[in-house]
Amino acid sequence: MKKILVVDDDGAHARMLKTLMQDWGYEIHLADDGTLAVEMVKMQAFDMVLMDMKMVKMSGMEALQLIKSYNSSIPVIIMTAYSSVNTAVKALKIGAYDYLTKPLDFDKLKLTIDRIFESIFLKTENKHLKTRLIEQSFTHDIIGKSPALLALLDTIHMVAPTDANVLVMGESGTGKELVSSAIHFNSLRKDHSFIRINCAAITETLLESELFGHEKGSFTGADKKRKGKFLLADKGSILLDEIGEMSFSMQAKLLRVIQEKEFMPVGSDENIKTDVRIIAATNKDLKKISEQGGFRQDLYYRLNVVSIEVPPLRQRAEDIPTLAHHFLETFSKRNKREIKGFSPDAMDAMIRYYWEGNVRELMNCIERGVVLARSDYICLEDLSFMTDKNGANMETDADFGNISLSKVEEKAILSTFESAKGNKSETARRLGITRKTLLKKLKLYGKK
Repeated sequence: MKKILVVDDDGAHARMLKTLMQDWGYEIHLADDGTLAVEMVKMQAFDMVLMDMKMVKMSGMEALQLIKSYNSSIPVIIMTAYSSVNTAVKALKIGAYDYLTKPLDFDKLKLTIDRIFESIFLKTENKHLKTRLIEQSFTHDIIGKSPALLALLDTIHMVAPTDANVLVMGESGTGKELVSSAIHFNSLRKDHSFIRINCAAITETLLESELFGHEKGSFTGADKKRKGKFLLADKGSILLDEIGEMSFSMQAKLLRVIQEKEFMPVGSDENIKTDVRIIAATNKDLKKISEQGGFRQDLYYRLNVVSIEVPPLRQRAEDIPTLAHHFLETFSKRNKREIKGFSPDAMDAMIRYYWEGNVRELMNCIERGVVLARSDYICLEDLSFMTDKNGANMETDADFGNISLSKVEEKAILSTFESAKGNKSETARRLGITRKTLLKKLKLYGKK
């Protein structure tokens, strides 16, 4: 049942409206003053407010302003005398949905209320329909089906249709740009521009011009007026990659864009309005850096409305075969090679490898393998991580002659521990033993 708050200091008139509107199927609450009405709106949810314009303690105009500042989505109908129509028109400008003149035409009142609720229903249904259409056509270029990746895709699926700013975090090479792209192209902004800019690759002076544009002659070399990325991305999204490298002065200007929805081009004294969704990406711990004073905390919280952590490749090793075959097909076509696949030991080595450079390192490794493969299959010796800095083949099989079984085990565990860069969980996973067992063994070998 819809809840309507009737605000009128004429008690008899208010009670009459309550009786009438209850018969129409609404739940009616009464307030005899604007101050009380504002308090009631803050204490409970109302679907509509029907309010007299002229009241003794607080006018309907004042109450309207306070109600709208608290919750702008509540429709408010103003009741006014014929002599106050000009005031009612002013009320419409500050957020009133409609106005009715006294004495009220009850048929018109019912039609107005029904029309407002029907309009709200249609808007809500339209929004839900758009959201469902987005959900049904969820597209992305992110490859894999591991639990970690499916969890990531589920988060993107939920976040994309909203308009919230997003902070995408993850190690270098994990695919943060692909995640950002998936967010934009599955949002309601997908038919507008998606602009990418690397904050670390541009000097501070040029970055300001890139983001906000500049006027002709505003600095040396500015021989013509230029539009900035925030203007080009209007109604769309902008990816600020490596946001942690942005200077404090640029951070302050970005914060203003987020708060005021406007910016000022270099050399201009005119503000330009913009409607842009910001997606920021970083391989740094921005929360920790901001707590230590290395990044503005207010900007961090503005960017981090929603955060998405992209898992490193070693946490989704199940995806390595799928990714490897995808890159194999891509680079085979590009290099006009007919490579059919990978030898078993090559695939096994890729699955066990630590991949410090993540998907980007794997991609480069496969491309090199395609170029250097000596047969129809990429073999172990064709993989770049199997060669040391001098290009010589690394030892792939230990010399276990005349060594006790316990020494073989020790050598295998310590070798795997070293290749995993000291990561105990990853070492245990590669060896197929529990972390508890690994800790006991490492303690036995004098490793902590």
